[in-house]
Amino acid sequence: MGTDLHDLLRSLRVWDVELPAFDPSAAPADPLALFTAWFAEAVAAGQVEPHTMSLATADEEGLPDVRTVMLHGADTSGWSFATHAGSAKGRQLAARPYAALGFYWPAQGRQVRVRGPVTAAPSTESQADLHARSTGALAAALTGRQSELLGSLEELARASQSAWERAQREPEAPVPSWTLYRLRPEEVEFFQGDAARRHVRLVYRRTETGWRKELLWP
Repeated sequence: MGTDLHDLLRSLRVWDVELPAFDPSAAPADPLALFTAWFAEAVAAGQVEPHTMSLATADEEGLPDVRTVMLHGADTSGWSFATHAGSAKGRQLAARPYAALGFYWPAQGRQVRVRGPVTAAPSTESQADLHARSTGALAAALTGRQSELLGSLEELARASQSAWERAQREPEAPVPSWTLYRLRPEEVEFFQGDAARRHVRLVYRRTETGWRKELLWP
Protein backbone atom coordinates (compact mmCIF):
# COMPACT_ATOMS: atom_id res chain seq x y z
CA MET A 1 0.00 0.00 0.00
CA GLY A 2 2.77 2.42 0.91
CA THR A 3 4.62 1.78 -2.37
CA ASP A 4 1.43 2.22 -4.38
CA LEU A 5 0.73 5.54 -2.72
CA HIS A 6 4.31 6.67 -3.25
CA ASP A 7 4.16 5.80 -6.95
CA LEU A 8 0.84 7.55 -7.31
CA LEU A 9 2.15 10.69 -5.64
CA ARG A 10 5.25 10.72 -7.85
CA SER A 11 3.07 10.39 -10.97
CA LEU A 12 1.07 13.52 -10.24
CA ARG A 13 1.84 16.91 -11.68
CA VAL A 14 0.75 20.36 -10.63
CA TRP A 15 -0.41 23.35 -12.67
CA ASP A 16 -0.99 21.60 -16.00
CA VAL A 17 -2.55 24.88 -17.08
CA GLU A 18 -1.23 28.18 -18.38
CA LEU A 19 -0.46 30.25 -15.30
CA PRO A 20 -1.11 34.00 -15.23
CA ALA A 21 1.67 36.51 -14.72
CA PHE A 22 1.77 38.58 -11.55
CA ASP A 23 3.62 41.87 -11.31
CA PRO A 24 3.84 42.73 -7.59
CA SER A 25 5.00 46.27 -8.38
CA ALA A 26 1.54 46.94 -9.81
CA ALA A 27 -0.32 45.51 -6.81
CA PRO A 28 -2.75 47.86 -5.04
CA ALA A 29 -1.92 49.42 -1.68
CA ASP A 30 -4.61 47.43 0.14
CA PRO A 31 -4.69 43.60 0.18
CA LEU A 32 -8.50 43.52 0.03
CA ALA A 33 -8.46 45.04 -3.44
CA LEU A 34 -6.00 42.42 -4.70
CA PHE A 35 -7.93 39.60 -3.01
CA THR A 36 -11.17 40.76 -4.64
CA ALA A 37 -9.49 40.85 -8.06
CA TRP A 38 -7.89 37.44 -7.64
CA PHE A 39 -11.15 35.95 -6.39
CA ALA A 40 -13.01 37.24 -9.45
CA GLU A 41 -10.29 35.85 -11.71
CA ALA A 42 -10.51 32.47 -9.99
CA VAL A 43 -14.26 32.39 -10.63
CA ALA A 44 -13.74 33.38 -14.29
CA ALA A 45 -11.09 30.66 -14.66
CA GLY A 46 -13.60 28.01 -13.57
CA GLN A 47 -12.02 27.29 -10.19
CA VAL A 48 -14.29 24.88 -8.30
CA GLU A 49 -15.61 26.30 -5.02
CA PRO A 50 -13.19 29.24 -4.81
CA HIS A 51 -14.98 30.44 -1.68
CA THR A 52 -13.83 27.46 0.36
CA MET A 53 -10.81 28.01 2.60
CA SER A 54 -8.77 26.31 5.28
CA LEU A 55 -9.32 27.72 8.76
CA ALA A 56 -6.50 27.09 11.24
CA THR A 57 -6.99 27.59 14.97
CA ALA A 58 -5.33 26.42 18.18
CA ASP A 59 -6.87 24.82 21.24
CA GLU A 60 -6.35 25.80 24.88
CA GLU A 61 -3.04 23.91 24.95
CA GLY A 62 -1.82 25.64 21.81
CA LEU A 63 -2.17 22.55 19.62
CA PRO A 64 -3.09 23.38 16.00
CA ASP A 65 -6.27 22.37 14.23
CA VAL A 66 -7.46 22.95 10.68
CA ARG A 67 -10.58 22.37 8.59
CA THR A 68 -12.24 23.61 5.40
CA VAL A 69 -14.99 26.21 5.75
CA MET A 70 -16.76 28.73 3.54
CA LEU A 71 -15.91 32.40 3.19
CA HIS A 72 -18.99 34.49 3.99
CA GLY A 73 -17.54 37.85 3.02
CA ALA A 74 -14.51 40.13 3.04
CA ASP A 75 -14.54 43.87 3.58
CA THR A 76 -12.68 46.55 5.52
CA SER A 77 -13.75 44.94 8.81
CA GLY A 78 -12.18 41.59 7.90
CA TRP A 79 -12.67 38.16 6.34
CA SER A 80 -15.78 36.44 7.73
CA PHE A 81 -16.93 32.86 8.32
CA ALA A 82 -19.52 31.27 10.60
CA THR A 83 -20.04 28.28 12.87
CA HIS A 84 -21.68 27.25 16.11
CA ALA A 85 -20.10 28.89 19.16
CA GLY A 86 -20.04 25.47 20.85
CA SER A 87 -18.29 23.66 18.01
CA ALA A 88 -14.63 22.70 18.27
CA LYS A 89 -13.51 25.75 16.30
CA GLY A 90 -15.90 27.99 18.21
CA ARG A 91 -14.46 26.83 21.53
CA GLN A 92 -10.92 27.21 20.24
CA LEU A 93 -11.59 30.75 19.06
CA ALA A 94 -13.07 31.59 22.45
CA ALA A 95 -9.89 30.36 24.14
CA ARG A 96 -7.44 31.74 21.58
CA PRO A 97 -9.10 34.39 19.36
CA TYR A 98 -6.49 34.30 16.59
CA ALA A 99 -6.62 32.32 13.36
CA ALA A 100 -5.22 31.83 9.88
CA LEU A 101 -7.01 31.33 6.57
CA GLY A 102 -5.68 29.62 3.47
CA PHE A 103 -7.13 29.78 -0.06
CA TYR A 104 -5.79 27.59 -2.86
CA TRP A 105 -6.87 28.11 -6.46
CA PRO A 106 -5.00 25.53 -8.59
CA ALA A 107 -6.76 26.70 -11.77
CA GLN A 108 -4.34 29.62 -11.64
CA GLY A 109 -1.61 28.32 -9.35
CA ARG A 110 -2.50 30.83 -6.66
CA GLN A 111 -2.67 30.85 -2.88
CA VAL A 112 -3.75 33.52 -0.43
CA ARG A 113 -2.87 33.30 3.27
CA VAL A 114 -4.44 35.54 5.91
CA ARG A 115 -3.59 35.79 9.62
CA GLY A 116 -4.99 37.93 12.42
CA PRO A 117 -7.21 38.25 15.49
CA VAL A 118 -10.80 37.05 15.37
CA THR A 119 -13.91 38.62 16.89
CA ALA A 120 -17.53 37.46 17.01
CA ALA A 121 -20.22 39.60 15.39
CA PRO A 122 -23.33 40.63 17.36
CA SER A 123 -26.13 38.05 17.51
CA THR A 124 -28.42 40.06 15.23
CA GLU A 125 -25.77 40.13 12.53
CA SER A 126 -25.01 36.43 12.95
CA GLN A 127 -28.68 35.51 12.58
CA ALA A 128 -29.03 37.76 9.52
CA ASP A 129 -26.04 35.99 7.97
CA LEU A 130 -27.64 32.59 8.59
CA HIS A 131 -31.03 33.53 7.22
CA ALA A 132 -29.50 34.97 4.06
CA ARG A 133 -28.25 31.48 3.20
CA SER A 134 -30.05 28.42 1.82
CA THR A 135 -32.71 26.26 3.45
CA GLY A 136 -30.11 23.51 3.71
CA ALA A 137 -27.74 25.78 5.59
CA LEU A 138 -30.47 26.67 8.07
CA ALA A 139 -31.41 23.00 8.45
CA ALA A 140 -27.80 22.09 9.16
CA ALA A 141 -27.56 24.86 11.74
CA LEU A 142 -30.82 23.75 13.36
CA THR A 143 -29.53 20.18 13.56
CA GLY A 144 -26.74 21.57 15.74
CA ARG A 145 -24.55 19.52 18.09
CA GLN A 146 -21.56 20.10 15.81
CA SER A 147 -18.44 18.16 16.84
CA GLU A 148 -20.32 16.20 19.54
CA LEU A 149 -20.14 12.40 19.53
CA LEU A 150 -22.77 10.77 17.30
CA GLY A 151 -24.39 7.50 18.32
CA SER A 152 -25.44 6.36 14.86
CA LEU A 153 -26.20 7.56 11.35
CA GLU A 154 -29.86 6.79 12.01
CA GLU A 155 -29.84 9.32 14.85
CA LEU A 156 -28.36 11.91 12.49
CA ALA A 157 -30.97 11.14 9.82
CA ARG A 158 -33.84 11.67 12.28
CA ALA A 159 -32.44 14.94 13.62
CA SER A 160 -31.64 16.20 10.13
CA GLN A 161 -35.11 15.39 8.80
CA SER A 162 -36.72 17.22 11.71
CA ALA A 163 -34.44 20.21 11.13
CA TRP A 164 -35.24 20.30 7.41
CA GLU A 165 -38.96 20.29 8.13
CA ARG A 166 -38.59 23.15 10.60
CA ALA A 167 -36.35 25.13 8.24
CA GLN A 168 -38.96 24.88 5.50
CA ARG A 169 -41.75 25.75 7.92
CA GLU A 170 -39.87 28.55 9.72
CA PRO A 171 -37.31 30.15 7.36
CA GLU A 172 -36.49 32.73 10.06
CA ALA A 173 -36.06 30.19 12.86
CA PRO A 174 -33.35 31.43 15.26
CA VAL A 175 -30.23 29.43 16.04
CA PRO A 176 -28.70 31.22 19.07
CA SER A 177 -25.38 29.37 18.85
CA TRP A 178 -24.78 30.34 15.22
CA THR A 179 -21.99 32.93 15.19
CA LEU A 180 -20.46 35.03 12.47
CA TYR A 181 -16.73 35.54 13.05
CA ARG A 182 -14.43 38.14 11.48
CA LEU A 183 -10.69 37.83 11.09
CA ARG A 184 -9.04 41.24 10.98
CA PRO A 185 -5.89 40.66 8.93
CA GLU A 186 -2.51 41.62 10.26
CA GLU A 187 -0.75 39.82 7.42
CA VAL A 188 -1.95 38.76 3.96
CA GLU A 189 0.27 36.85 1.54
CA PHE A 190 -0.37 36.38 -2.19
CA PHE A 191 1.43 33.48 -3.89
CA GLN A 192 1.59 33.14 -7.66
CA GLY A 193 2.96 29.81 -8.82
CA ASP A 194 5.45 29.60 -11.68
CA ALA A 195 6.19 26.55 -13.81
CA ALA A 196 9.93 27.20 -13.45
CA ARG A 197 9.45 27.36 -9.67
CA ARG A 198 10.21 31.07 -9.58
CA HIS A 199 7.08 31.63 -7.54
CA VAL A 200 6.14 35.21 -6.72
CA ARG A 201 5.23 35.87 -3.09
CA LEU A 202 3.94 39.27 -2.01
CA VAL A 203 3.07 39.85 1.64
CA TYR A 204 1.15 42.78 3.10
CA ARG A 205 1.84 43.58 6.76
CA ARG A 206 -0.37 45.96 8.71
CA THR A 207 1.40 48.91 10.32
CA GLU A 208 0.21 51.91 12.34
CA THR A 209 0.13 53.99 9.17
CA GLY A 210 -1.28 51.46 6.71
CA TRP A 211 0.00 48.42 4.81
CA ARG A 212 3.63 47.62 4.05
CA LYS A 213 4.34 45.39 1.03
CA GLU A 214 7.31 43.03 0.90
CA LEU A 215 8.53 40.27 -1.38
CA LEU A 216 9.45 36.81 -0.03
CA TRP A 217 11.78 34.19 -1.41
CA PRO A 218 9.86 31.20 -2.73
